[in-house]
Amino acid sequence: MKWMGIYLLGYALLVVGALLALWKTGVLASIGTFWVGVGLLVAIGIGIMIAVGNSGRKENITIDKS
Repeated sequence: MKWMGIYLLGYALLVVGALLALWKTGVLASIGTFWVGVGLLVAIGIGIMIAVGNSGRKENITIDKS
């Protein structure tokens, strides 16, 4: 779970950096606020799905009581 949190933090920083770059170049001025929000939600959802998918395998531990 620890690495998943670090991955999500890095992904959020990547998304914020991309938004800042688009804002600085003026691309966001031509796109409506609603569509920027939709794109942001989709990007965060994809990041969460990738982080959960790469979080590792779940394994069962068996204890021998004999």
